[in-house]
Amino acid sequence: MSASLPFGCCIAGVGAYVPERVLTNAELESLVETSDEWITSRTGIKERRMAAADEYTSDLGARAAIAALADAGVSATDVDLIIVATITPDMPFPATACLVQQKIGAARAAAFDLEAACTGFIYALEVARQFIQSGTYQTALIIGAEKLSSIIDWEDRNTCVLFGDGAGAAVLRRCPTGRGVRSVRLGSDGTKADILSMPGGGSRCPATEQSVRSRAHYLRMEGKEVFKSAVAAMCGAAREAMALAQVDIGAIGCVIPHQANRRIIDAVGERLGVAPDQVFVNLHKYGNTSAASVAVALQEAVAGGRVRRGDLVLMVAFGAGLTWGAAVLEW
Repeated sequence: MSASLPFGCCIAGVGAYVPERVLTNAELESLVETSDEWITSRTGIKERRMAAADEYTSDLGARAAIAALADAGVSATDVDLIIVATITPDMPFPATACLVQQKIGAARAAAFDLEAACTGFIYALEVARQFIQSGTYQTALIIGAEKLSSIIDWEDRNTCVLFGDGAGAAVLRRCPTGRGVRSVRLGSDGTKADILSMPGGGSRCPATEQSVRSRAHYLRMEGKEVFKSAVAAMCGAAREAMALAQVDIGAIGCVIPHQANRRIIDAVGERLGVAPDQVFVNLHKYGNTSAASVAVALQEAVAGGRVRRGDLVLMVAFGAGLTWGAAVLEW
């Protein structure tokens, strides 16, 4: 974080939205060869939320955004910038952020999407922070929103049990330098792009009868490789972010990791020397919601009293790309 920037950047409010429909492990037993015991023991997930057929990523994002604005006491007309982090946009273009802008009435705001998969919310945090700390904008709205049920292969038991739908949002505003977002560390490794991807739908593999038949428009993942990369990258990013903020793990009041897999969360916590009561986990309720994951968890941690004013919060995530990132906040 540059000391020469004239402003700090604080999270003024948070919001979240998850669809009403709950899909339990027991229900998945009727779709693929699996069991509640198998899913729970390997992932920690008990259930996840599924959006309705006529409920889209922009709808989820708008609901979370409205909640965040209310929490911050900010009007939509005061928002200067909207960034939506997603891998499941309503459509390739226009940007889902523009659709959210229209839905919430943020007529003054510039709007664009950002794609960094499960790390998207932390990437959006850093991008918006730069606009605010440079003085370009005063108020930004960042949203992580996903309708992952639209790209899941419901015949693949290794992936369909993992993911859910949802959205989380945060309002960022100027604050005195040194408060709020203390540090952010981002990273990527494109040499491993093939271990977590959706091959179909872009210029490399446009939609054809053959691409649909080969199930190229569904998410694909090499689970073991993702696990190894995730643990190493999240630990490295977390340590670097804490070093930049000049704090150690003992000073962190709450660690909010990407909610992908309980084994990943536990492995990262063990390597970082995190006490179990420092880590916030809601994976069992929602599964992996990609870019929405950290955002939804942050809102629930704040609402549940796990994060209080003055606490230091460490958020850390990992996703396709490969991408990873961590942020240290003073609440």
